[in-house]
Order: sequence, then C-alpha cells, then structure tokens
Amino acid sequence: MNIKQFTQRYRENWKELEHLTTIIGKSKKNVTAKSMKQFYQLYQKASQNLSYSQTNFPNEKLTGYLNELVARAHNVLYKDQTTSVGQFRHFFTTTFIGLLLEQWKAIVVAMRLFVLGMAGSFFSVIADPLHIYTILPNDIVQSVDPNQLGSSDGTVDSPTMSASIMTNNIQVAFLAFAGGITFGLLTVYVMVYNGIIVGALAGLFWAHGKSFDFWAYIVPHGMIELTAIFIAGGAGLLMGYKLFVPGQYSRGFQLKTQSIRSVQLIIGTIPLFIIAGVIEGFITPAAFSLEVKYFVAFLTIIGLILYVLIGKQLLNRHQAIRGVDS
Repeated sequence: MNIKQFTQRYRENWKELEHLTTIIGKSKKNVTAKSMKQFYQLYQKASQNLSYSQTNFPNEKLTGYLNELVARAHNVLYKDQTTSVGQFRHFFTTTFIGLLLEQWKAIVVAMRLFVLGMAGSFFSVIADPLHIYTILPNDIVQSVDPNQLGSSDGTVDSPTMSASIMTNNIQVAFLAFAGGITFGLLTVYVMVYNGIIVGALAGLFWAHGKSFDFWAYIVPHGMIELTAIFIAGGAGLLMGYKLFVPGQYSRGFQLKTQSIRSVQLIIGTIPLFIIAGVIEGFITPAAFSLEVKYFVAFLTIIGLILYVLIGKQLLNRHQAIRGVDS
C-alpha cells in the first residue's frame, strides 16, 4: 500500500478523531458513553496507523501529522489520570469499586464471622448478664454502665476523641488485613473477637432495657466503620485463602499478587474510617435526640449504597470506553 492509498483509506477516521478530540478536549460532561467508545476505538486505529506510517513512510509529513494527532488524543483520553486529583478520583470511583465487586464474597465471609461472634456473645449475656465478666476484659466491663449512657453528651473533647477513634479503627483494619499472612487465621480471630465485644455489650444493654439507646450510639458511625472493617477483613481472608490454596501458582506469587490488591482495598477504606471517626467524635456523643442519631445512621447507609451504585456505573462506563464487556 503506497502513501496515497493509505491516506485515502483512513482519512475519514483521522478527521473524525480530530473532531472528537476537539469536542472531548473541551469537556467530557456532555459526551455520551457511545461517543467515548468510538473515540477510543479511533484512537487505537490511529495508533496502529502511526506505527505503520513510521515504518513505511518515516520521512513523510503524514507521519508527523499522525504523531501529533495520536499525541493529542492520548492527552485528552488520559488527562484526568495524569494529575494527582485525577488519580485520586479514578482510584476511588473505579479501581476501588472494581475490587469491591470482584472480592465481595470474601467481604461477606468477614461480615458473617463478625455476626457469628456477636450473636454468640449476645445470647450468652441475655441468658445470664454475669457472663459479661467472662466474655469481656475487666477494663471494658468496669467502664460500661448502661444507666449512665448519654450522661456525658456534649462534654467530650470531640477533636481528640475523633482522632483517637480513627487511629484505633485503622489499626484494627490493618491487623485484620495483615492477618492474611497467617493463612487468614489471625483475620478470623480479629473478626470474631470484635463481633464478640459488640454482641456482649448489646446483650448487657438489652438486659437493662436500654437496647434502643445503645444502638442509637452505635449505628451512626457503626454502619460505615463496620463496612470498612469487613472490607479489610475480606482482604485478609482472601490473601489467606490464596496462600492456603495457591492453585497452579506458587504461594510467593499469590502473596505478591494478592497483597497488592489487598493493600488497594485497605487504602480505599481510609476515607470511610475518617468519616466514621468524625461522626463518632462529633455527632455520636453530641446532645442530639436518639431519633436524630438513627437518622444520621440512615443517611450513612444511603450514602454507602449510592457510592457503590454510582461507582459501578462509572466503572461500567470506564470498561465500555475500552471495549470491555461488563
């Protein structure tokens, strides 16, 4: 194929790519997924054309034109991912959501382990409240008085409390994740043990007729906090499973591969812990009515659901642009 035939064959594609590059370069807000997919396909073809032209017509003006066109299209396509803000947005709207959807089964297993521990201690304590002394450490038991719940509302040092809570929760999540290196055994322990603590306290407040009050002080931050801990636990369990059942790959390879994915999941939970810590430090101990606290919990649930749904749509669009079947 000579340069004239080559130009005639692909000229319309290049013109269309020029047109889309100009439009999308101005703003992606009004661009449809269909046009973005077309843009990406034209970009791929132009890249192939550039490679062919560089090989067969290295000194022709056409090669310079294609090089400039492909460079412009590339910058438009990936400009959102070349800045720190763009990378941050891409990770939390696409990468993190993708990992959640891929590894949701492990996250559900972590949640079930937590619920198992919680249910066991809850029913044990409501059967006999004195079991609380056997189940929980003395320092926790001595610091809890169902009749004093809410008595210090509005008097706590919220900033200090929030920072302390965030630090503690992130440590728990990291321990649950790192437990994967023990073939998941430590992760199982962390999930069950934390469930036991919550269940025992819930049983104690139930026995004192304060269950409604107790959960009002737990669920506002707890829905986000526990979600993040379940994600961390799922990451640790999956790592442990891959080490225990490496399949056709070596355990070293599985550890390296799954560690990267698990670390990404842990990074994705950090904003959740920050939000939960702020709520637990500023809203949970505030002098709001119990109904307001439950309303905050409802809002956090809606927020989590919307985050996943919107993230899934963005992920599907991202995959569609690259011609990947969702």
